[in-house]
Amino acid sequence: MRHLLGRVIPVAFAAGLLAVQGTGVDAARAVAAAPAVDVQRVPHGGIQPEVATGRDGVIHLVYFTGTPGAGDLFYVSSADGGRTFSGPLRVNSQPGSAIATGTIRGAQVAADPDGRVHVAWNGSDAALPRGVANPKTQRAGSPMLYARSNAQRTAFEPQRNLTTHTFDIDGGGSLAVDEAGTVYVAWHANDVTGVPGEASRRVWLARSTDGGASFAPEAAAWSEPTGACGCCGMRMLAAGQGRLHLLYRSATQQINRDVFALLSTDRGRTFTGARLHEWDINACPMTSMSLAASGKRVLAAWETDGQVFFKDLTGSPAAAPQAPAGGSPEARRKHPRLAFAQDGSLLMVWTEGTAWNKGGSLAWQLYDAAGQPSGPAGARPGVLTWSVGAVAPRLGGGFVMFY
Repeated sequence: MRHLLGRVIPVAFAAGLLAVQGTGVDAARAVAAAPAVDVQRVPHGGIQPEVATGRDGVIHLVYFTGTPGAGDLFYVSSADGGRTFSGPLRVNSQPGSAIATGTIRGAQVAADPDGRVHVAWNGSDAALPRGVANPKTQRAGSPMLYARSNAQRTAFEPQRNLTTHTFDIDGGGSLAVDEAGTVYVAWHANDVTGVPGEASRRVWLARSTDGGASFAPEAAAWSEPTGACGCCGMRMLAAGQGRLHLLYRSATQQINRDVFALLSTDRGRTFTGARLHEWDINACPMTSMSLAASGKRVLAAWETDGQVFFKDLTGSPAAAPQAPAGGSPEARRKHPRLAFAQDGSLLMVWTEGTAWNKGGSLAWQLYDAAGQPSGPAGARPGVLTWSVGAVAPRLGGGFVMFY
């Protein structure tokens, strides 16, 4: 088997696939034998898995290893639905420049139409280059880092900091690549010319129209003064035809930690916004979010007060968010993840019982294409400290989940 970054070329697997395709009966048996939800450990003992599925069905997986405050990111890929993976390649060019502490500051990954892999993450306190300095203290902050695979898909280019005039990077940023190859990296922070504090934080977006070779300086995504929850993550999704969806948690009057959805129909140049869910809490809940698309349908998922919710962003604005019925009703739920299969079925994954410096369990619920629960919910103990679940669809049907 020959391994290339972003492309796994498994000769034996390809031959087997051709053999299966030779008889309809064997193909049907192969699909029927595959579990609807296959649960696997992250390769090489990693934590904080993040996945993206390319147009060719290749699963791109990034994970964290090492000291939680200053570790490394590794990338592997699979062309057979997560059954086998390529050898690991380190994403961060500077050792120890990634962070897992807090769960929400880790990597996000996307693949462009040509199979090139893009990764963005919050830099650790040891990361170089440093971020923009706080204008009052003159102390350089954490950077928002980005790296892409090289032209040969054999390694990652040196990491780059994308912040130019925003500081106090804290909660996790996000990454997306659209069908035209435009790369978007988003984060929330304060402007060096603005007022400090959470209520003045904004969501910022850096765009690259040359496939990640260069980025324009970050621009505010939305003008509304909602603030941004300092230690909460966010999520972005390019949904085709110039549409860009973005989720984040606000922070006003210290207690308003509401979830907002932003939508751009002009490739991130302008956004409109709407509040999805309210939550009054005088603390930073350290939450993360998820987005998934199937055709024109786009679903968002988030946590509010120990429960995870999801909502169709393309449906009625008045529709109430839904919460999955599965899992333990006593355990606090966090870190939802969504994925659609080709047939329109949906898998929602979340953690239960995880908290600061504390692991927990994984839970999930499968839904059919009509949005109805399909079978009982699943659960699996053993989510490691600072980790989450991740889910990807398989070309032959069903899903593979990593924890």
